[in-house]
Amino acid sequence: MTMIKERLEKLRSLMAERNMDAYMIPTSDFHESEYVGSYFKCREFMTGFTGSAGTVVITMNEAGLWTDGRYFVQAAKQLEGSSITLRKMGYPGVPTIEEYLEQVLPEGGCIGFDGRVVSGQNGQELEDLLGEKNITLSNEEDLVDVIWKERPSLSAEPVWILKESYAGLASSEKIKELRSKMKKEKATAHVLTTLDDIAWLLNIRGNDIECTPVVLAYALITLDEFSLFINDQVLNEEVKAYLKELGVSICPYDSIYEVVGQLKDQKILLETGKVNYSIVKGIADSNRIIDKMNPTVLSKALKNPVEVENMKLAHIKDGVALVKFIYWLKHNVGKERITEVSAQSYLDQLRSKQEGNLGLSFDTISAYGANAAMCHYKAVPENDTVIEPKGLYLVDSGGQYYEGTTDVTRTIAVGPLTNTEREHFTLTVMSMLRLGAVKFLYGCRGLTLDYVAREPFWSRGINYDHGTGHGVGYLLNVHERPNGIRWRMVPERQDNAILEEGMVTSDEPGVYIEGSHGVRTENLIVCKKAEENEYGQFMEFEFLTMAPIDLEALDTSIMTEEDVRLLNKYHKEVYEKLSPYLSKEEALWLKENTKSV
Repeated sequence: MTMIKERLEKLRSLMAERNMDAYMIPTSDFHESEYVGSYFKCREFMTGFTGSAGTVVITMNEAGLWTDGRYFVQAAKQLEGSSITLRKMGYPGVPTIEEYLEQVLPEGGCIGFDGRVVSGQNGQELEDLLGEKNITLSNEEDLVDVIWKERPSLSAEPVWILKESYAGLASSEKIKELRSKMKKEKATAHVLTTLDDIAWLLNIRGNDIECTPVVLAYALITLDEFSLFINDQVLNEEVKAYLKELGVSICPYDSIYEVVGQLKDQKILLETGKVNYSIVKGIADSNRIIDKMNPTVLSKALKNPVEVENMKLAHIKDGVALVKFIYWLKHNVGKERITEVSAQSYLDQLRSKQEGNLGLSFDTISAYGANAAMCHYKAVPENDTVIEPKGLYLVDSGGQYYEGTTDVTRTIAVGPLTNTEREHFTLTVMSMLRLGAVKFLYGCRGLTLDYVAREPFWSRGINYDHGTGHGVGYLLNVHERPNGIRWRMVPERQDNAILEEGMVTSDEPGVYIEGSHGVRTENLIVCKKAEENEYGQFMEFEFLTMAPIDLEALDTSIMTEEDVRLLNKYHKEVYEKLSPYLSKEEALWLKENTKSV
């Protein structure tokens, strides 16, 4: 941790030269992405914390890292000895970042940050909050860049076109729909900087963020022009011709700031929570900002029939890889040395061999025993754990395919279990199946349905400290707005939309007992229409994920008859869908392990 302390001291020296009292480093890129490329991992560089969410605030006397419940255990370990304090977001007595800054910054003080990695909304909130103390915001300079001598280059991976047979809708139609929505908002210009929205809108993909096939770009769309700000070196002649035919003009990546700054007397539709502070701050006063969620967000979330059918195919491929993995693990654990890292590598290889696979959709979580109590644990050689023939092993993984994005978690008994482990495993399975089988009236949000999943836990005084479900993109972000399932509002998540036909959401309850074990079972579900009658339009879910649930870990005595029926029904479909693609031995094993209980 000496290196982290040295970096903090170097940063404080730079802060002192610029008369800054605090410096803030969020986990973000210039596009407010959840996951970021290696160039943008400034917070990780400064803290040693490798989680995907968190903000560090450094003052002259102390440093604090704010992160959410997914990362409390991991962050506590990684920050140990660094002099950085873990601030558990949402916990009683823990101030928000804004409250903390208001407390510690002096009258007339200054807070610094790189305005390109802080959202316009967050920057404005800081302005409003700290203005009463005459605190200034310095957003012109990336101080970490001064310290980070071996910083990776900005990614510049090739762009490719996603065929309409996968996308289901031509980009020209998507642009036409977007302009129609702009007219409804009376907007004359739209600033779009979220990478998944741009990729979806233009039916293009790339590789500028690990596990997320997006392209570093900004877009400015008017009612008759479309400017794409991108490094043109990533565009081959085919892509350039394709974009030209769509009426898209190519501009230098960094010129977005100058071009937006030149806009006058426009009604600009943009989402200040997703457009960076430097862009928003640069908009001239003669323009009027219409601050609303990007219209593409909802359009993208409503998977069209082609996308839904493709995603079903992707999940069969993914399920085949997972069955092969579980079969291998069950037959070899205890007989040969298998570790979290080697198991992860084996599964990743199996997935990569599936036709149309383009890589992982996120870093595989391979966690044995107590490590599985950390929701977003990452096995690395330095802390690699041997998987012993006892207890539970959890693997949360997913792939990117031409046919869509997958995300699946299975917890596997690798040997004898305690009664508590078996109970927690069974409750999790019951929860996942019950949510997948729920029927509800149109108009419900995830907030309404979450109790279906949590009731088996809450009735026993148990809870899990994460949402039950998140939206999933199509060959895009594994976490996608605006749909989600959680028990309480978390405004920054923006995932409480009405559940609509075509939305794909994860269904992933769990139990996490620090120092002992962790359990999670996750399927992806697609929302579709059920019957319509005098009460209105009913909705339901269909499972996309096809993968067995470990019968060896079940305690059927705590399941209701309906729970058993749902499990048997699901397993029947899993066997029918996957068995044709397995070896004879694997198919026989799957038949035995999806039998009725």
